Amino acid sequence: MCGIAGYIHLNPSHPIDPQTLVAMAAIQHHRGPDGFGYKVLNNQGIGFSHARLSIIDLEENRGQQPFASEDGRLLLTTNGEFYDYKRIRADLTSRGARFRTKSDSELVLHLYPRLGLQGMLPHLRGEFAFALYDQERDRLMLVRDRFGIKPLYWTQVNGTLVFGSELKALFAHPEVPRRFSPEGLFHQLMQTMVPGSTAFENIHQVKPGHVVIVERKQGNFQVWEEKYWDLDFPRLSDHPDSLPEEHYIEGVRAKLTEAVQLRLEADVPVGCYLSGGIDSCIALGLSAAIQQSPVKAFTIGFDDADYDETPIAQEMARSTGADQDIIRLRADHLYDHFAETLWHTERTIYNTLGVAKLLMSRHVHQAQYKVVVTGEGSDELFGGYPAFRRDMFLHGLDILSPQERAQWEQGLAQSNQLFRGAMLAESETQDSALNALIGFTPSCLQPWLHAAEHVPALLSAPFREQLENYKPGQAIAENLDADMLADRHPLDKAQYVWVKTMLEGQILTWGGDRVDMANSMEARPPFLDHHLAELATQLPPAMRIKGQKEKYVLREAMRGLLPKVLYEREKFAFMAPPAHTDPQKWAAVNQLAQKYLTEEAIAQAGLLDVQGVNTLFELHEAEATPISTKVRLDAVINHLLGVQILHQHFIATDIPALARQRAQELGWVA
Repeated sequence: MCGIAGYIHLNPSHPIDPQTLVAMAAIQHHRGPDGFGYKVLNNQGIGFSHARLSIIDLEENRGQQPFASEDGRLLLTTNGEFYDYKRIRADLTSRGARFRTKSDSELVLHLYPRLGLQGMLPHLRGEFAFALYDQERDRLMLVRDRFGIKPLYWTQVNGTLVFGSELKALFAHPEVPRRFSPEGLFHQLMQTMVPGSTAFENIHQVKPGHVVIVERKQGNFQVWEEKYWDLDFPRLSDHPDSLPEEHYIEGVRAKLTEAVQLRLEADVPVGCYLSGGIDSCIALGLSAAIQQSPVKAFTIGFDDADYDETPIAQEMARSTGADQDIIRLRADHLYDHFAETLWHTERTIYNTLGVAKLLMSRHVHQAQYKVVVTGEGSDELFGGYPAFRRDMFLHGLDILSPQERAQWEQGLAQSNQLFRGAMLAESETQDSALNALIGFTPSCLQPWLHAAEHVPALLSAPFREQLENYKPGQAIAENLDADMLADRHPLDKAQYVWVKTMLEGQILTWGGDRVDMANSMEARPPFLDHHLAELATQLPPAMRIKGQKEKYVLREAMRGLLPKVLYEREKFAFMAPPAHTDPQKWAAVNQLAQKYLTEEAIAQAGLLDVQGVNTLFELHEAEATPISTKVRLDAVINHLLGVQILHQHFIATDIPALARQRAQELGWVA
């Protein structure tokens, strides 16, 4: 797990500045504190750099990247892990391959020449992002894993294409401009981002399961993207014939066990994140069974009993004999680290769970662990969120009568009362573009489409004018693959949309990689193993949600592993207590507002409207405002603070100068 960066000039004779490459690595030193490297291909106008976190092949010189192939044709820099690499290495060795390191990353240098890009990618299993340059074809390939667990960004400017694991690595290049795009600002304030986009002008993400290919032809960069994998649910007419439940249960058990076993492979100790949800509990239970020894389990505890899951986590830890380490956090204290967290997330966050995760990863690092197994992805694959249940029963194939649906929705609302305004919308919100594409507006997007109604009044006049006719739901719809949604079951559609928006843009960024790697800590989510995911898409909807029980097949597959209280427990969203729940938390928010949302600060950034901001705060503080509305406004206020902090971090700060200073402090020189 590392940080990668690099750039390529349109003119191959234009020299690469090695110190810029080093600065691009240094600004993301947190991703790879164990060393750095860079390589420049003379007369090719291309250079890569790499900040290394040593997890596999710990010998400093042997595992040092970027890698070059023996014949000099290929240049490679990677971030992440390729699993099952020992089996693949053995097969390649039997065919004459000569490996120079024990690094899993070196697989790419041997698979690509033999199989080509599209032939190689199916063999790569895990979470990864990498850049590969083929000198023979003068082609740069930027590749991202199937779910977007690892980040990868790119931009073009003045005849140069720049890429990196983090936005700050791109901004460390002196020619890359740093400014908000109008649409990016809008989506930062409403939470849900357009797939492939960022908050900043002309800065793109490589989409999950995609490759961005760059070639220099006829005096221009030819840039295009190719999809190599997607979450492909069967069409309604292609659903497999009904099989016994045990067939699906055994399949999930086998694939998940294999996925966990592969993610325990490391040359350093591997621990587990443990909340009170069944997903992390399953990850811990399987890890303990596979290792046949106690596992270190790290748990976050909150000071609000409504949101604290430590009692259930403790029961799971006892049942597996885990060595549990609980870090207890005060929700108001989380705001002390809010600005620091956004330096790493590089986008706004609606809930301080991201801050809590940052503090947890710091605690894990201090405990001298570099790797943990996590539970992300389970809800996405097995229908765990309340929004999925809502869509299944409201838009399903006449599962319930109208009266039963009304009773069911009332029960769902009551059991998820804490999260109305965030996980579930306060009221029905429809979007015509999403309705046209999907057949309904997915419940997972409705809270944020509702929040978007506040955005125009919060924008400064110039941005408001540019976005006068902007429709965020339409922008999201236009960036979803219509073919993957056509003729699918409503539950399949709901899960697909969540994976393309909330999973990649929230859970795996400010709830995952970015706050884990802030403290040089690698998280491994076995539920997002693509072999398991491909099995999950073939599960009948009723095996995912059966009656009122979400993740039915997963519960049954792991029934013997889970304590009774967990097996029977309804999904509980893992969130930090919102600001409205306690006067001290609200005071902490106001303290940040006094720094970032003053009239002077707003005028300097030029992003927001003072009157609109003040009106929103007044609505939040009004006694008549319903609690569910306060939940929504808590999120919007976090986003208001967020865009101001992002401006301070990435626009007001001279990032190229800061990056060179970091390199100097680290002693990283070209």
